[in-house]
Amino acid sequence: MKQAIATKDAPGAIGPYSQAVKSGDLLFLSGQIPLDPATGQLVTGDITAQTRRVMDNLRAVLGAAGCTFADVVRTTIYLVDLGHFAAVNEAYGSYFEPPYPARATVQVAALPKGAHIEIDVIAHVRK
Repeated sequence: MKQAIATKDAPGAIGPYSQAVKSGDLLFLSGQIPLDPATGQLVTGDITAQTRRVMDNLRAVLGAAGCTFADVVRTTIYLVDLGHFAAVNEAYGSYFEPPYPARATVQVAALPKGAHIEIDVIAHVRK
């Protein structure tokens, strides 16, 4: 059985997908780009500001399912420019404490709406 999770505190889906789907004790969050949930527009600023917006969006979706970053077991970071890796890593890391989730980081040719970063997450839902 699967259950869609949604919150107005994160940007709404811009396509035929859910912000997150809970299945059993796992929560699968769709990728978030640095959209301001109030305006639906990309945030301005450097990659650090964009990463923080992405992480804040993810936090909102996690919260809607009763989870926190402590419940995250896997992430994937998509970057248009791997030259941003160090700055993204620093901002991203500030949202987690050990044990850190497993992670992959990949460079991609492009992201929706011209974003420079997207992150998706898998979390374990505590009972």
